[in-house]
Amino acid sequence: IDPDSVAYDKHPLLEAAVKAMQIPEDLTIEVSLYSEAPGGCSTGTSAAVSVALIGALDQLTPGRMTVGEIAAKAHEIETKYLGLQSGIQDQLASAYGGICYIDMTKYPDARVSNIEVPSRIWWELESRLSLIFLGKTHTSSNVHERVIKDLEGAGPTDKRIEALRRPPVSGKNALYDGDLDAFGRAMIENTDAQADLHPSLISERAHAIIDVAGKFGAIGWKINGAGGEGGSVTLLSSGSRSQKRKMIRAIEEIAPDVRHIPIYLSRRGLRIWEA
Repeated sequence: IDPDSVAYDKHPLLEAAVKAMQIPEDLTIEVSLYSEAPGGCSTGTSAAVSVALIGALDQLTPGRMTVGEIAAKAHEIETKYLGLQSGIQDQLASAYGGICYIDMTKYPDARVSNIEVPSRIWWELESRLSLIFLGKTHTSSNVHERVIKDLEGAGPTDKRIEALRRPPVSGKNALYDGDLDAFGRAMIENTDAQADLHPSLISERAHAIIDVAGKFGAIGWKINGAGGEGGSVTLLSSGSRSQKRKMIRAIEEIAPDVRHIPIYLSRRGLRIWEA
């Protein structure tokens, strides 16, 4: 890659990161990527790749960036270099790790707090969560553009915006209280608020998955990322492990390409080491 003449045609995210980090011209870089999560499944994979690559490339230049600076640079690459619509939460979550409460003071600036919960709550939450891939990838920027157009002229006190502000606070408080039922209600409240923003945010397949989950006693569901036709849904099951397994089997029967993706909650964010 010539950092002075980047076409962004083969691997735009990687090429833009190399250009943005201004690495020494006499270096040759080999980048190896792998993820169990399908691309475009609304789990922040592009942000995770950007954060990891920026963290690695930072080792090749003088000085060291903070995790906050790395997250900001990853966001800048998607918006400034690639011209995409992008939130800030994916980059911050990848960089900081753990369970984060993000308070966006003024886009794209934010304060990040790590939510510390007892291990028993962490493990119980982790054991109840399920990530369901809808079988189709999505481009969040396209969905963002439709929502932004629909909200043109709406002020910060618009009821639809206010409805989106409440669930994160409710969810944070629920985790501090160790109340997973309340956390599930916050997930549902967030999904309902997304649906009010634009009908295209909750697809028919997502509705079908939520319906099945409800029949098996799920207490929470959230459409990940921008929503739309593709992507994924996060489900919070009841305390019954057998019901959770039955729920996943029933959901995977909705369509051949719908599948459960095993997950765990990472306590750490970006890690950098020299092999």
